[in-house]
Amino acid sequence: MNANLLLLTLAQGLFLTNNITFVAINGLVGLSLAPVSWMATLPVMGYVVGSALSTGLVERTQARFGRRTSFQLGLLVALFSCGLGVYAVTTQQFWMLVLTTLVAGYYSANAHLYRFAAAELCAPSFREKAVSLVMAGGLIGAIIGPNLATRSRNMLDVPFAGAYASLAVVAVLSFAIISFIKFPPTQDKQAHSDTGRSLLEIARQPTFVVAALAGALSYGVMNLLMAATPLAMQVCGLSFENTALVLQWHVIGMFAPGFFTGHLIKKFGTLKVMSLGAALNFACILIALSGIELHQFLLSSFLLGVGWNFLFTGSTTLSLSTYTPAEKDKAQAALNFCIFGTMAVTSFASGALVTTQGWTWLNEGSFAPVIITAIALTWLWRVQRRQAA
Repeated sequence: MNANLLLLTLAQGLFLTNNITFVAINGLVGLSLAPVSWMATLPVMGYVVGSALSTGLVERTQARFGRRTSFQLGLLVALFSCGLGVYAVTTQQFWMLVLTTLVAGYYSANAHLYRFAAAELCAPSFREKAVSLVMAGGLIGAIIGPNLATRSRNMLDVPFAGAYASLAVVAVLSFAIISFIKFPPTQDKQAHSDTGRSLLEIARQPTFVVAALAGALSYGVMNLLMAATPLAMQVCGLSFENTALVLQWHVIGMFAPGFFTGHLIKKFGTLKVMSLGAALNFACILIALSGIELHQFLLSSFLLGVGWNFLFTGSTTLSLSTYTPAEKDKAQAALNFCIFGTMAVTSFASGALVTTQGWTWLNEGSFAPVIITAIALTWLWRVQRRQAA
């Protein structure tokens, strides 16, 4: 751990504070403002659609201006979107709320690159642990996010307007932290003449395929279940405080393993750790199907978070070996686009399915992406064994 990694870890924590607060409130605000109930998670969907649409623009700003300036641009957009959010809930405009989250997606697309930037702030032999440690910064979000959502939702006259206003403070603080990080200089664009292989060539690699698939599906399963959890808990008669508690433990599960996931990957190998993540996702769905009491929501959400950490940290680590420094911007943009595209589908599907088909059907459907992930990991293991032989 060095000073730059520490500051980036804090920035990651504040990014997750934003994300968790969004998850906690957007579905509920959407449900109260939506013309029909199945549209409740459209604001959540707007956030990830905005992220997906922004990946190309973020790729260009990262390449032209470097890490720090691009990250700061994202935070300025976050600050603007917070103002839009306050206006949307104050005037009770559902489609303005969707626009708010769509705009905020640009910030998300930038901040999702923090994990890749972590690998550039340390020696190559330390990059697995660097990625893992920066992701562990999400624990800050686990502590602050649910409490911020609970305490600020009635801070202003209109419910939840205060939550959006408080996220503006989070954006300003994060902007200041990013200002102090010394990122490696942007490559001198002789790189205009050497941009490496084409994206198609990079994407044909088996390791890249599995990294993209596992990263996207792990986020998709997590997003499918967590976007619907506040709605399901409300239908089951559980309080908003209970919902905040479940989200808090979910995020602890997502990021607490960051302190040792990198070590596990170094010791046992990336594919074994990712396979354990898929098994934990499977267990989480079984527990969710066993009942609708608070402890079942709590335990299943916690295991979902741990499983996501193993899969997502593993997929990020896998991807680092598939591209050169000259290829990083397009490769990382492609990986994030896969994630955001999957999240966009699951964000919409979660609200539509939980309000029309129910919590049980939603969980049963989640088995499919977990099984696909397990098959992909097995395939890559066989490919690597053949190559080694």
